[in-house]
Amino acid sequence: MRKRTEPVALEHERCAAAGSSSSGSAAAALDADCRLKQNLRLTGTGAAEPRCAADAGMKRALGRRKGLWLRLRKILFCVLGLYIAIPFLIKLCPGIQAKLIFLNFVRVPYFIDLKKPQDQGLNHTCNYYLQPEEDVTIGVWHTVPAVWWKNAQGKDQMWYEDALASSHAIILYLHGNAGTRGGDHRVELYKVSAGGTHTCSLGWGDSVGTPSERGMTYDALHVFDWIKARSGDNPVYIWGHSLGTGVATNLVRRLCERETPPDALILESPFTNIREEAKSHPFSVIYRYFPGFDWFFLDPITSSGIKFANDENVKHISCPLLILHAEDDPVVPFQLGRKLYSIAAPARSFRDFKVQFVPFHSDLGYRHKYIYKSPELPRILREFLGKSEPEHQH
Repeated sequence: MRKRTEPVALEHERCAAAGSSSSGSAAAALDADCRLKQNLRLTGTGAAEPRCAADAGMKRALGRRKGLWLRLRKILFCVLGLYIAIPFLIKLCPGIQAKLIFLNFVRVPYFIDLKKPQDQGLNHTCNYYLQPEEDVTIGVWHTVPAVWWKNAQGKDQMWYEDALASSHAIILYLHGNAGTRGGDHRVELYKVSAGGTHTCSLGWGDSVGTPSERGMTYDALHVFDWIKARSGDNPVYIWGHSLGTGVATNLVRRLCERETPPDALILESPFTNIREEAKSHPFSVIYRYFPGFDWFFLDPITSSGIKFANDENVKHISCPLLILHAEDDPVVPFQLGRKLYSIAAPARSFRDFKVQFVPFHSDLGYRHKYIYKSPELPRILREFLGKSEPEHQH
């Protein structure tokens, strides 16, 4: 029996040892497995956090892009709506176009006292106020020839009026739209023309009344008659610039019809008529190909009584005509000035008078309002105004 039980005991011991060994290995394996799972959880959590942050950042970026696109779309719709609404507004309110033609509310340069032309360097100039009608007052600057600047110091209006009877020609200057007679380029032109003539310039800066083509023409006629009443037989020339050329041809046509023409007409940067000028103006670029452009934009101008038909007026003018135009003029295209010359030159009304066209090359950079800078201008004026024989040249 003893021999039989020993193997059994040994077997039990081996089993216990094996069991003990197996239990230790299982515990070790279980512990390792727990540590591995914990590490995996920690590793997974660390990787998930950047992914979540990246996802949130992407969502915010997409949100910002979407918001920006919505704002841009809203702006585009507003701009498009305004673009479409403006033509209808102008058609319904023709007075808007009249305001844009005259721009008399743009009184640049600001903060100058038009009663004191000497502040602009014109120390031989007097400011007048004339009244062509009961409720209309127009401001006029009278600049005497430069050789008289010393004598002009401290003189009153009566002295200046009497000076018109001296043996010097007079230029009646009609400036373009916007601004005042004190505009920089206008002042510089007065200085150039003051080399040998009186210059009388009227403008809107401090004038009273609402501008219109008819009213401006009447005002210019009043000033012309006022000058003629004081100047005797001295030559009187009409000089118009830009929109002022429309007033100038209206005035001279009327003077010729009543057989009191001026001694010459000078047109600087002229156009053919207001419709062609409006269609060529830089402001019209964005609407030039808009359906019904003429009906929306041009018809309201003529329905307001604004034509400034230089091309028609020159057919009824009988006096020497000089046209000055810069090739790089961005406001009144050079081809309009050339076209006006081509209409005037063969006209029967100029049969006995010279018609001259003087272009200024684009390299000179005179553009719309700097022809006064040309060193050739005084010579051009002297030669043109000093001749009387019929002549057509360009």
